[in-house]
Amino acid sequence: ETFMPQNAKANRDQVIAGLEKAVANSYALLIKTHNYHWNVVGPNFYGLHNLLETQYKDLFAATDELAERLRALGCHAPGSLKAFSDLTSIPDAPDGQQDAQAMIQDLIDSRRKMLEDEARLLSAAEETGDQVTVDMITERIGQNEKDIWMLRSVLGK
Repeated sequence: ETFMPQNAKANRDQVIAGLEKAVANSYALLIKTHNYHWNVVGPNFYGLHNLLETQYKDLFAATDELAERLRALGCHAPGSLKAFSDLTSIPDAPDGQQDAQAMIQDLIDSRRKMLEDEARLLSAAEETGDQVTVDMITERIGQNEKDIWMLRSVLGK
């Protein structure tokens, strides 16, 4: 059983929807990042390969935490590719080989989209007084900002 102030239960649906989207976004970005980890080529292969591995492992752990938060709130966590596809804001990676710069820029753009969705979830969680979700999403926002910085640095930006 989770604590939520009595007057905040009306906004609970926004938090639930935001968490479902966060699970789907994290999993979609995990798949995209893992894809690029496998397929990146070029003079910076080793560094990019390792950076992307670190990032997809973090996304896997984040997906698990977010899904478990949904379960703690008494809700079903989405877990199918169809559910993720229906919920996510993160576009699939383009078919075919991309150069490393295009991959990195795509990951930056995807993380920026995730940050927009996380900001809406954070506001909803704050309005409901759901401090656990606030803390969790604040941490995810910080991690996404750090990952964007690292990816931008690879591009020399």
